[in-house]
Amino acid sequence: MNSFGRLFRIILFGESHGPAVGVVIDGCPAGLRLAPADFDGDLSRRRAGRPGTSARREPDVPKILSGLLENRTTGAPLLIRFANEDTDAAAYEAIKDTPRPGQADLVSRRKYGGFSDLRGGGHFSGRLTVGLVAAGVVAKKIIRPAAVAARLVEAGGETDIEGAVAAAVADGDSVGGIVAVEVRDLPAGLGEPFFDAAESVIAHLVLAVPAVRGIEFGAGFRAARMRGSEHNDPILDARGTTATNHAGGISGGITNGNPLLFRLAVKPTPTIPRPQATVDLRTGETREILFPGRHDACLALRLPVVIEAVTSIALADLMLLDGQRRRVMGEL
Repeated sequence: MNSFGRLFRIILFGESHGPAVGVVIDGCPAGLRLAPADFDGDLSRRRAGRPGTSARREPDVPKILSGLLENRTTGAPLLIRFANEDTDAAAYEAIKDTPRPGQADLVSRRKYGGFSDLRGGGHFSGRLTVGLVAAGVVAKKIIRPAAVAARLVEAGGETDIEGAVAAAVADGDSVGGIVAVEVRDLPAGLGEPFFDAAESVIAHLVLAVPAVRGIEFGAGFRAARMRGSEHNDPILDARGTTATNHAGGISGGITNGNPLLFRLAVKPTPTIPRPQATVDLRTGETREILFPGRHDACLALRLPVVIEAVTSIALADLMLLDGQRRRVMGEL
């Protein structure tokens, strides 16, 4: 559904062209220092503006409606709202019966019997990631001193990211990308196998981010071509420090104290400024559409901060679960 987490729980709400989007955070520990200015850095990294990003300009000023008093969390649910101020729904009215290839237009129409909001992708839009980034700001405070860093390392199969994006824009097309993530100073012991293994929880959230098509930890798919003698990470000390990190910082579904490493693949933006084949749902006939909407030529440009957020959310939940488990064990 639209919620995630066991102890640190988030609920996303809103649609791309509705009045607002945002997030409810339940289970946030009381007493955490939090001010509206704390959101500025990560929200600015998510905003459009650089070449290859959407012409839609949203101010994304967070409105904290509950769970905060005198810049301290109260333990009540945090509700953070972002107004949608730069919307243009008219273009979507013209294509309501001609679903865009690569988008959720057709499947959402079928799933919800024609009642889903198709404007800007509705609830399936990347617009909702602003709520994830907001929740990530809170989660990053919980997981300290662990620090999550994500960066775009490739676009359109090229390490020259600006060049690849510029070429796609010039061609009236789009490109995907690869995002690399590293988490430092993460404690060992996080993860609740089988089904809440550390990589399972992280992958659950990462793959929920619109446009993410795959994830690999450590050596990832290269491990299938390696021998055990090559893939195994030699253990150097009793703390579990390893000479290599093909495991990506996770052993048996549990963080092992080494840096957590993973990479993810982002697909090209499906809505592009060139004709595409689709079907007219009124007639059943195939036809071409050209949609003049405002879209990123490379969604991956704005994704690193979103991935940092969802990684932090997953780790915050795992840390709170681990703390609960340790308390129970201490009482036995």
